[in-house]
Amino acid sequence: QLQLVESGGGLVQAGGSLRFSCTASGIILHINKVNWYRQAPGKQRELVADVTTGCSANYADSVKGRFTISQDNAKKTAYLQMSSLKAEDAAVYYCDADLTADQDMSMSRNEYWGQGTQGNVSS
Repeated sequence: QLQLVESGGGLVQAGGSLRFSCTASGIILHINKVNWYRQAPGKQRELVADVTTGCSANYADSVKGRFTISQDNAKKTAYLQMSSLKAEDAAVYYCDADLTADQDMSMSRNEYWGQGTQGNVSS
């Protein structure tokens, strides 16, 4: 069964960097779009970055210039590189991908979510 598995969370000091990865299992034919969201305690989930294959990435104003979203279709993996981290960047980060996959000998396009991974920033 196709799923997205996130990795790369952890604790870093303010000003440091973290990189999250989001890898799809299964037979992925194409990554159409990737979104990265985050949710801090007591706050709503917010979209921090998104990229549609072949198009420019978009970023929330709060992370612009510090975060970079990318994807490697050959590795079936999307990334969120975060630098110059601030205490307010601490949150659970979720990847969300629009994928075209080969499932049971049939091509299908669906949206999938990762399990979430915690990023903590100490001041």
